[in-house]
Amino acid sequence: MSGGVGSRLWPLSREDNPKQFHDLSGDGSMLAKTLRRLAARPQGETPIFLIASERHADRVHADLAGVDLGGGGPLFEPTGRNTAAAVALASLRTLSEYGDELVLVVPSDHEISTSGQFWQSIEAGAAAANAGRLVVFGLKPTQPETGYGYIEVGADRDGVFDVSRFVEKPDLATAQTYVEAGNFYWNTGIFLFRAGAMRDAFAAFEPRIWEATEAAYKAATSDLSGLYMPMELYAAIPSTSIDYAIMERAQGIAMVPAGFRWNDLGSWQSLLDVGPSDKDGNVILGDVVAIDCENSYIRGEGRLLSAIGMKDVAIVSTPDATFVAPVSHSQHVKKIVEQLEKSGRLETRFTPAHDRVIESGAWRRRVRHWLFEETLPLWSTVGVDERHGGFHEALGFDATPLMKPKRMRTQARQVYAFAVAKERGWDGPADRLIAHGIDFMAGQGRTGRGGWVRTLNIDGSVADPVEDAYDHSCVLLALAHAHMSGHPDALRLGEETFAFLDAHLEDARMTGFLETSDGAGERRSNPHMHFLEAFLAWHQATGERAYLRRAARIIDLFRSHFFDAESWTLGEYFDDGWKPAPGEKGNWTEPGHHFEWASLLVDFAARSGQSELTGFARKLYASAIANGLNRATGLAYGAVSRQGLPLDTVSRGWPQAEAIKAAIALDGSGGPDLKPEIEARVGRLFRWHIDPAPLGLWIDRIDERGRSLASEVPASIFYHLVYALTQYLDGTAGKG
Repeated sequence: MSGGVGSRLWPLSREDNPKQFHDLSGDGSMLAKTLRRLAARPQGETPIFLIASERHADRVHADLAGVDLGGGGPLFEPTGRNTAAAVALASLRTLSEYGDELVLVVPSDHEISTSGQFWQSIEAGAAAANAGRLVVFGLKPTQPETGYGYIEVGADRDGVFDVSRFVEKPDLATAQTYVEAGNFYWNTGIFLFRAGAMRDAFAAFEPRIWEATEAAYKAATSDLSGLYMPMELYAAIPSTSIDYAIMERAQGIAMVPAGFRWNDLGSWQSLLDVGPSDKDGNVILGDVVAIDCENSYIRGEGRLLSAIGMKDVAIVSTPDATFVAPVSHSQHVKKIVEQLEKSGRLETRFTPAHDRVIESGAWRRRVRHWLFEETLPLWSTVGVDERHGGFHEALGFDATPLMKPKRMRTQARQVYAFAVAKERGWDGPADRLIAHGIDFMAGQGRTGRGGWVRTLNIDGSVADPVEDAYDHSCVLLALAHAHMSGHPDALRLGEETFAFLDAHLEDARMTGFLETSDGAGERRSNPHMHFLEAFLAWHQATGERAYLRRAARIIDLFRSHFFDAESWTLGEYFDDGWKPAPGEKGNWTEPGHHFEWASLLVDFAARSGQSELTGFARKLYASAIANGLNRATGLAYGAVSRQGLPLDTVSRGWPQAEAIKAAIALDGSGGPDLKPEIEARVGRLFRWHIDPAPLGLWIDRIDERGRSLASEVPASIFYHLVYALTQYLDGTAGKG
């Protein structure tokens, strides 16, 4: 059996690379050693069948190379259903191919260094098994061990003992009493039985498991690489262990004392016990410098690991995780794994490797947990200004509000974020938060002409009365989603804002929008992109094509002025006639905006039928990927020149979120499969911006060497993260 995960040896052993595939003693993987031991039976050739996860098929075939399986082969499970299903499958295979013959079930991840004695012990149980008894093999304990199950035995019948009961892993005091009693053995997890006897046991105690396994086995497909069970049928098998299903309930079970050296290598303590140690009792593997250390297991995978004065500890470092514990507590690593899995961390599932493609949806659990269990609860409480109204502009890394002026764009984006969260099933107080934000914005932030001010003071008084196009685009986006969420005044406020937009922000020549209502200053493409986003949202909210026509006018500007066909880049700064601004500003491009435009162009193309816009989106995405990334971190720079030279080397969180949106939008649009790219982009966002921050927060600014430059957590970034990560959850539903 080779289907376990080996979580007690995390972070080395993981779901995609469990411990049976690791070389822990320098003479091959544990699976390969098990296969060689089984093939070396002195009494003659024995068919060897291997039950393993289908996802590990390539690793299994690599370990099978050069091993004579005696006519056997691999049986692949499409999903794990525990050891009872595996034993039932082994019995079914034997009955169908060989009749009611003996079956030996052996775990693939145990260390047995004495093959001759192993087979002597197995042969000693053959007579009892041939007589119809289920036979187990127990090892006389040499010390109290809390990591093993125990077998209590009764009468000795010529070296074969009657089993009185099986006992789960005990605490230390109980284990001590078992050692002193003399009639308890460690359970090696090795079984010998006639296939018919196991069939009868399943019929008596767990007929559903046998019947479901038989249905899957009969529907299996076979080729030269192995036997493959169908997912639908195999997943229907009840998942339980062979111990619970059969062994603890059957009568007349026999136990043969194991005469071989055995270790299940189920903890870092066990690897310390069996590994090659130095004069101070240390087992040291990898690039490690250890000084004045004693009786410790120190393993480095990749980077240099150094330790001074450590005694009786396990230190295991991989490229993405480090585990440190007293070796006496190393069994408790499963608690760490459980906590990581609860929060959706991928470090329990995937081994970091540059050439490993993570499956689509791999980040779903982590994304969903971070968004709905960590972040929304924090920002829906601490991020809300219950005293003065609205939302706080930023939080500190201790999750306390920072007393800063409140920009209208931030207030609007928080309303948007809570509305989108509600649309995706968040059960928090979204309606109250949406109303809270709109009440503050409309009550304190309207201008006499029906527009919206740029900034409010903490108490709601006006700090900057300028009517800014960028802020109005954010307000319109928020009101569209508030309307979709059922806010009673959002539609009216949106209509009033559109009236102000047409009267005071559209330029006289009808070629886009002014930066501010007074018409002064240079012009930028960025507010127009956000207007495009808002117009598409209002089209989604109402279905009215008038909003799509508004969006089409922005698209015309993109085609005629913003996009440079020669360099595949998007200009940021322009003069009043939409000519590129002089100097560096005219050469300034932002990879994050390339990603944003790409996703919006695909969206508009789908709604309007202007399919050629998808080609522009691909060019923007390709340009940003080719010239806009920091090769050390894989993160998007703040800005690069049209020639690809970095102008702003800081990587902020929002461009990484927009890269995810762009890849999602382009995936399936007729181009290459971007699902691996999507997973990689989500991984980088978490690796650099989210996981290093306290729960529910993020590192917004990172320098070109990957070091944090952030002193606060700006609320304005939340909208980018919510939109990108909810789109990821939508696109990977049913996966991961």
